[in-house]
Amino acid sequence: MKNELRKLIIVLFLFALTPSTGFSQKIKHVILIGSDGFGAYAFENAKVPNLRAMMKEGSWSLQARTVLPSSSAANWASMVMGAGPELHGYTTWGSKKPDMPARVLDEYGMFPSVYALLRKEKPDSEIGVIYEWDGIGYLFPKAAVNHDQNANGDIAIANAASKYIIEKKPNFLFVHLHDVDSVGHNVGHGTSDYYAAIERTDTHIGTILKSIKEAGIEKNTVVLFTADHGGVNKGHGLISMNEMQIPWIIRGPGIQRNKELTESIMTFDTAATIAKLLKLKVPQVWIGRPVKGALNE
Repeated sequence: MKNELRKLIIVLFLFALTPSTGFSQKIKHVILIGSDGFGAYAFENAKVPNLRAMMKEGSWSLQARTVLPSSSAANWASMVMGAGPELHGYTTWGSKKPDMPARVLDEYGMFPSVYALLRKEKPDSEIGVIYEWDGIGYLFPKAAVNHDQNANGDIAIANAASKYIIEKKPNFLFVHLHDVDSVGHNVGHGTSDYYAAIERTDTHIGTILKSIKEAGIEKNTVVLFTADHGGVNKGHGLISMNEMQIPWIIRGPGIQRNKELTESIMTFDTAATIAKLLKLKVPQVWIGRPVKGALNE
């Protein structure tokens, strides 16, 4: 009996010394997909099989919130900078530079972002940004990324992202889709045309997901889908829930499956979550928190 107990203690001791194979050990790639103008309210009636499959395979919330104002630059910046406009300084729809001084500047002369943290801590990382709206190009340090592509239209965006994923297997890639927002402004949010744009967006997401599998990196890749804002009529920027509530869906290794998240999620929590997935040290100035309810820790 004593010998068996001794063997058990030795086994447990050796197990404790074995390097962890937890969620962060498995994750080598994070793909962030953002759909401009995609309000969470649209999920009630939207035909989005790829996004619903992601929800079933991962964790999700339809009550994540934007920062104020519920506009593009302020929120796309917050999403990768881990803080709100009060700290990073991008305060309007089309801010091309901070409208007020950023609280802290990094080595690129910008507020610290996921791109900069990853480049600093893991210098050999492959980092990409593929986007339709020109404004995205002002919201990341270009010297920190390997691939900076401004494509015309969401079909071109999805194809470019797929090609890049298959060829380069990026450690971090941000993909910006714009069709939903364009229709929201030109035709109206909540219209049949708006829902048609959402269905097209879901198809593009399917294209990107397929490329991850084709690249052979699916088992090591976390995909996170969200938006910068929703909308009302032909606009956004105010405080209604149709403008401020956005989808937040995450799936991949180490992510809880088929789980609706009840914890509070702000758009700047996206950056903090990505940093945790990639094991990056976050700066003190960030206020975002990892969405721990989604993680198998």
